[in-house]
Amino acid sequence: MIEEYHFGSITINGKIYTEDVEVRCNGAASGIARGEPRPFGREVLEWLRKESHIIDIEAVKRAVEQNPEVIVIGTGESGIARVTEDARNFIKEKGIELIIDKTGEATKTFNVICEESLEEEGKQKKVIGLFHLTC
Repeated sequence: MIEEYHFGSITINGKIYTEDVEVRCNGAASGIARGEPRPFGREVLEWLRKESHIIDIEAVKRAVEQNPEVIVIGTGESGIARVTEDARNFIKEKGIELIIDKTGEATKTFNVICEESLEEEGKQKKVIGLFHLTC
């Protein structure tokens, strides 16, 4: 669960991250990555892009390859980061629901979708959040 977001940092399951992140909520235990136990259905990865404020196909490709039902993109505190039309189309062509908002609101939306999904036994959604932490 994303516990807190402030300009430049995000707290997920008690750990503070200061770099942009990809958060996966897949409705099932994520297992163990890099020797760290992961809470139910959560995995946090670094999210790298060529240009900080441009979210293009390359920036969303890894998330799309996971075949989620929903991708939530946080465009920064002020919403400065821009999702290109090509990236939007790439996601939608794969049949993935796309939600774009400022990061503060996007983290709340991500939490709601994950929590609702986890409460519906047998109907868990695979959701990925891509969160830009500054601007």
